[in-house]
Amino acid sequence: MQSKLEGILPPHITPFQKSEEIDEKSLRSLVHFWLDSGCAGLVSCASNGEGPYMTREERRKVLEIVVEEVDGKASVIAGTGEPSTRETISLTRDAKDVGADAALIVSPYYFKPDSIELFEHYSNVINSTDIPVIVYNVPKFTGYNLDPAVVVRLAEEYDQVVGVKDSGGSIGQISELIDRVGNRISVLAGTADVLLPCLLMGGRGGVLAVANVAPKLCVDLYNHFKQDEIERARQVQMKVLRLNDILVKKFNQISAIKDAMNQLGKPAGYPRRPSLLLDEKARNEVREVLARVGLEWTSSTPVHPP
Repeated sequence: MQSKLEGILPPHITPFQKSEEIDEKSLRSLVHFWLDSGCAGLVSCASNGEGPYMTREERRKVLEIVVEEVDGKASVIAGTGEPSTRETISLTRDAKDVGADAALIVSPYYFKPDSIELFEHYSNVINSTDIPVIVYNVPKFTGYNLDPAVVVRLAEEYDQVVGVKDSGGSIGQISELIDRVGNRISVLAGTADVLLPCLLMGGRGGVLAVANVAPKLCVDLYNHFKQDEIERARQVQMKVLRLNDILVKKFNQISAIKDAMNQLGKPAGYPRRPSLLLDEKARNEVREVLARVGLEWTSSTPVHPP
């Protein structure tokens, strides 16, 4: 798994019908859209997949669908983090049972654990399962920054830890992680605005929300970097920045990403409540940024989810 943990891996959305049921047909179609765009793998049931809004049974169903459609052609990583260690272990075992290649485990949210509790949390999960683990830091959703020292200790003590996704947006912290554990695990950018800086510092790729909407653009950036075409990579990074500013930073990213995909004719469906569809003004801003970065939009493509 470690050798495969590189490139662009969309933390993919889960398409819901208006009734909030999983739209299985659309999910199967979207899996091939992302894979055909050159993505190295898919991350299911994580933040952008609305994992916290789904039941354990729903998360297992989504994973089963994705694993079946991917059919070994790419990595499938399951988001299994929950506030409690006990539930995280249950979801991580489910991921292993279903056939996921690794588990992406967000640091526990709601209550704020200290560094000792965080290390023990991850240690207990690792010792209770035998699936590769990617540690996930996302202060935007958890309310705190995961101390790099915790990641370093986990990487040093457990071969089962194969990566870290850092969504804090600090290239300084990402660089520290690369310096301290980049020879052991894959350090992945967790937000699109630092993808190229992360790669330049020695990171292996990115798990990026905007890759749902523009997977080919993100893959092109990665490929330009790998081919040492740094100026071309920089130009693509600027486009990705514009997308990220609107779809992830300005609006509810679940609603905005799904709206952008629907506008481009991809069946992203509805967000699950309490998230709501964007209003007309916001949808116009999404449409404008899609046009600005060169993503095709015509009046004949669906704007509202089906």
